[in-house]
Amino acid sequence: MVVYTQPITVPPAEAALFLVVTINPGKEGAVRSGLEQLPGLTRSVRYRLPENHLSRVVGISDSGYRRLFDGPRPRYLRPFQALEGPRHKAPATPGDLLFHLRAKTTDLCFELGKLVMEALGDSVTTQVEVHGFRYFDERDLLGFVDGSENPTGPPGDASVYIGDEDPHFRGGSYVITQKYLHDLTTWQAMTVEQQEMVIGRHKQDDVEFPDSVKPADAHIVVNTITVDGVQHKIVRDNMPFAEIGKGEFGTFFIGYSRNPEVTELMLQRMFIGEPVGNTDRILEVSTAKTGTLFFVPSEDFLDNLPDAPAHPDTSESTAPPLTMAQLKEGIANEGFK
Repeated sequence: MVVYTQPITVPPAEAALFLVVTINPGKEGAVRSGLEQLPGLTRSVRYRLPENHLSRVVGISDSGYRRLFDGPRPRYLRPFQALEGPRHKAPATPGDLLFHLRAKTTDLCFELGKLVMEALGDSVTTQVEVHGFRYFDERDLLGFVDGSENPTGPPGDASVYIGDEDPHFRGGSYVITQKYLHDLTTWQAMTVEQQEMVIGRHKQDDVEFPDSVKPADAHIVVNTITVDGVQHKIVRDNMPFAEIGKGEFGTFFIGYSRNPEVTELMLQRMFIGEPVGNTDRILEVSTAKTGTLFFVPSEDFLDNLPDAPAHPDTSESTAPPLTMAQLKEGIANEGFK
């Protein structure tokens, strides 16, 4: 049976809007009504300028899913795991729904975002709103190309879309988001050679350093996930953002994966270190301000929402966080590459 997926593995956009919202008490029915309008709203705005390639992805968190839907749950859906390492912290922050809007131009992202929020009305409260933009040749505000290791084509689809391991949610995905702020004053005081050792790549041409040269705590070393000899990748669609008047410059990290444990293991390696203390050098200049995990359902799911629960579950999840060893075991046992 053909399953229609949300558009995750698409070419990099030039503009993006990220909205993370929470559901207000007693407003679950209104939110479901708003979600039912999403496919139609997306088609209406996209049709006005089809050449600008508007796309929309909606994600639902553990808390949002328990409040909105009855029946089976996605296998790996759980709250974002906050991390506190020897020097750096990755906070967990509120969020029931994620809207990730992308296009060639900002106007389409704005228009669809406005219509989505009008459809939801007073049923939600905005927790995060970030307007992303393309910065030169796909670079972040640190000046390095971002996302060049993303898998594409069939390998990209295999990395992000759920298959037979969770057949009820085939064609779905998971996404973890974090808002990072950069200390550009400290970063710009470093030489280009020092910056390159933080990342593990040449800044100008984006060529990766040989393994013999890269430090063990370089960004691309820490973020390479290999379990039992198999490298597991995610699809990043990070975007730079800035509020110049506030002096805030950053990257909105958004990583899609078929199994969120791959991204969770990546974050544990970044913030705690493997071994402990070997944390990602980029965190010396980049601070995580938010952290959320969402299930990304298929388009079929959105076109025919599951039944609402008789009594929305508003309790807090009590699931214990997974250790690095448990994450590795889960990834190894999953059986897909």
